[in-house]
Amino acid sequence: MRESNQVGAACGRPQEITQQEYTELVRELLASQYGEAPKAYVRTYGCQANAADGERLQGMLLAMGFCLTAAKEEADLILYNTCAIREHAEDRVFGNVGALKQLKESKRGLKILLCGCMTQQPHIAEKIRTHYSFVDLVLGTHVLHRLPELLYQNLSGGKRIFELPQVEGAIHEDLPVHRESAFKAWLPILHGCDNFCSYCVVPYVRGRERSREPEAVLAEARKLVQQGYKEITLLGQNVNSYGKKLQEEVNFSWLLRELNRMEGDFWIRFMTSHPKDCTPELLDTIAACDKAAKHLHLPVQSGNNGVLRDMNRGYSREQYLSLIEYARRVMPEISITSDIIVGFPGESREAFRDTLELVREAQFTSLFTFIFSPREGTRAAHLPDPVPREEKVRWLQELCALQESIAARRCAGMRGQCFRVLCEEEGRLGDGLVAGRTAGNVIIEFPADVRVIGSFQTVRVTENRNWVLLGELCSGIM
Repeated sequence: MRESNQVGAACGRPQEITQQEYTELVRELLASQYGEAPKAYVRTYGCQANAADGERLQGMLLAMGFCLTAAKEEADLILYNTCAIREHAEDRVFGNVGALKQLKESKRGLKILLCGCMTQQPHIAEKIRTHYSFVDLVLGTHVLHRLPELLYQNLSGGKRIFELPQVEGAIHEDLPVHRESAFKAWLPILHGCDNFCSYCVVPYVRGRERSREPEAVLAEARKLVQQGYKEITLLGQNVNSYGKKLQEEVNFSWLLRELNRMEGDFWIRFMTSHPKDCTPELLDTIAACDKAAKHLHLPVQSGNNGVLRDMNRGYSREQYLSLIEYARRVMPEISITSDIIVGFPGESREAFRDTLELVREAQFTSLFTFIFSPREGTRAAHLPDPVPREEKVRWLQELCALQESIAARRCAGMRGQCFRVLCEEEGRLGDGLVAGRTAGNVIIEFPADVRVIGSFQTVRVTENRNWVLLGELCSGIM
């Protein structure tokens, strides 16, 4: 199998062929090779931005003539959409890709594709090239829209293709989307990141910030509302930066207000919001917009100013606490969640205690906690890190125990209150239960017919088990 690192004419066809035309060419190829639609298995790892990419990858595969399967053993094409945020995520991908070798050997014609943040890293791409020769096609983050073209080249020419440009491309609109939910939708509003936190690989694999044009965002939102979606989540590595590089003078607060003006019964969520760009204007806007869920995910990462400086976060603990104090002043009902990295290089026990104290003061609804994972190419990967992992694990356990006690008290305080929830799925605490999520991102399970899934209902909290809530419908199906 020959390898190609160049993109050009495929089988004599001109470069200016469109992706839609490549889509039709792949469809014709597949129709000639299979008696029925071949099956594609797509697995996405990582964040919500990756999940949104995965839905577009599935949309393109469906447009090319594939059908989707949940069983990789019966697939004719397997695509892993990867994540690079932590070493554990990469190890999982390599383990799962390695397990495909035997399947590839036993199934003639099986195509294996890798894409996403992990593949955009040169050292990872080289590892795939040299140790995973059974992988047919590797796409970087900036060329996902060219899946039809690159797959056609591989199908028609047999070449092993690595397409990993290091320069970010333009934003490509109107890609087909296969949404995983009929009532919850991801809506990307910008791509990339300019912050360069010292531990984070995202700016290197996703590129610099590029905002979608306002009308493109609003048009997609209008379509989702017309289709009956009840929750629209705006996505970006830092949604607060929306509009900074656009010719039109708009910002994230403006976008929220425009979305809030749309007719319909739906919630607007967003993530992720960087504290250094979270302004009183934005908090006032969330407070004023009735469709904006009163939930703010505001990653603090550390409660120690020295660690925050080393992380290149751009704010102090005092500034962070002032932000959430203002948010609660203008929105007493707001739910605030956060991320914390434990064991950043150079973090001492005393510095970690500052984080514990911040968590006590902030009283988060929930936390996403991680032990520091060095990422090749970032500044933090080269910092001295004398604290042993065993000690970091103990710190993490202490942090989680503190947050669980805070969450338990919060849940106990919710007993007897009524909340509007979006019913999402069958419950996990017992038969006959449905799980609904409040605007504050808290899950309540309650007895109900599955017909309520996808609708808003009002639920009264009747019981809390540690930090799990049980409730009852305040009325029949609405």
